[in-house]
Amino acid sequence: MHDDRLIVALDVPNVLQGLELAQQLGDAVSFYKVGLGMLTSGGLALANELKQDHGKRIFLDMKLFDIGATVEAAVRGFTQFDVDFLTVHGDPHVVRAAKEGASGSEMKILAVTILTSLDRADLDAGLIKPGDMGELVLERAAAAFDGGADGVIASPQEASLIRALPQAADKLIVTPGVRPAGAALGDQKRVATPRQAIADGADHIVVGRPIWQAADPRGAAMQILADIN
Repeated sequence: MHDDRLIVALDVPNVLQGLELAQQLGDAVSFYKVGLGMLTSGGLALANELKQDHGKRIFLDMKLFDIGATVEAAVRGFTQFDVDFLTVHGDPHVVRAAKEGASGSEMKILAVTILTSLDRADLDAGLIKPGDMGELVLERAAAAFDGGADGVIASPQEASLIRALPQAADKLIVTPGVRPAGAALGDQKRVATPRQAIADGADHIVVGRPIWQAADPRGAAMQILADIN
């Protein structure tokens, strides 16, 4: 039985490196994230190949945001790739449109609350209303669930708070910003170890650099899986 709680982010420079990494990881990893950064260099083809030829689960991290009709059309287009998770921004009109576009498919719509690389100063610069970061994330998560989201993306610090929301029953919490003990933080500002994130209520953790920059990516993935078990 594959442990699909670990999602490996293929935030590598190109598709060939993505495929190479997936081959190195082999059966240790069963779930991959393909993000916007790779969309223009064959990311959808890579996602398709991993899904169809290698039986992997796929998370397309597109963080869609647009008027409802456009979001609905885009999401409907993504359903043809048989992906498992797709991200949209957590604004209720976006979530509702995405759910409409995903209807009839198995694809889960995950809402982004507040990006894990942002802090309060960034929110101020973006004219986001005042208030504690954690409380705003909770409010956005609740609104996204009310809009029909199947789950949310949340930093480790917010996972346990979101898990405690009445609306969060049976919903997915997917947590980026996870770093194995001793790993570099990179550009993430709100982080936790894999074990802590799962203990705090995350269903899946997303890990990129600590795996693909490791001398032994498969070993690094196995260590994370051992940590969460």
